[in-house]
Amino acid sequence: MNIEFTRDGSTLTAVITGRIDTNSAPETEEKIMSEIKDADKLVLDIAHVDYISSAGLRVLLLLHKTMQPKGGMKVIHINETVQEVLDITGFADILTLDER
Repeated sequence: MNIEFTRDGSTLTAVITGRIDTNSAPETEEKIMSEIKDADKLVLDIAHVDYISSAGLRVLLLLHKTMQPKGGMKVIHINETVQEVLDITGFADILTLDER
């Protein structure tokens, strides 16, 4: 798992590559949480995430709850495999998803 960050004003974009699973979820959470302190909006680009487990979903929910009082969070570039997980678990109804 790798995360690259870019900023555009108060919007933080995190491009995640790899798996978000039990092994990588704690590191994913730690890295993103440390970067969002000054951000009003968060964009998660998960085009290159090929697998997400329940631990990864927990990270998405935590980030969503953290950013909701600010400017919110959007998840973009979702591949079919991850989209199916989000649909089945109901996360597609909770998160703001774009560019399916």
